[in-house]
Amino acid sequence: MMIKIRKVQESDRESYLQMAHDFYHSPAVLHPIPDSFIEKTFNECMKEDAYAIAYLLEYDGETAGYGLLAKTFSQEAGGFVFWIEELYVLEKFRSKGLGGKFFQMLEEERSPEVVRFRLEVEDDNERAIALYRRLGYEELKYSQMVKDFAAGG
Repeated sequence: MMIKIRKVQESDRESYLQMAHDFYHSPAVLHPIPDSFIEKTFNECMKEDAYAIAYLLEYDGETAGYGLLAKTFSQEAGGFVFWIEELYVLEKFRSKGLGGKFFQMLEEERSPEVVRFRLEVEDDNERAIALYRRLGYEELKYSQMVKDFAAGG
């Protein structure tokens, strides 16, 4: 078994767009999003000073999933926070260690300025919650609130 994790490249566009579309039409999320949002994210990941970083997960040379980070700064945490926005593994590659390997890579490559990883998980996603707890993540007792504006407006 060979697991490889690398930053997404322009040549991965179609693969990434399809996987992200599938992710947003799965029970792992509250609701689907427009494909145009997924394309905007991919385009942001291609910028040198990107606020989003996407990774491609490969298993024995096959595309197996992707991970997406968003960078922010937190006064509460005292430094940079990487939001683990998404981790999606294609069904046939689940339970093969890809999630654990992805988190291991993030920690090994973390710069000292990054003081927290943060993620969201659906309450009924028991497999993901079990993985995150095994990796040392704990629940943050905040309720999130959002106010959306029209994209680009």
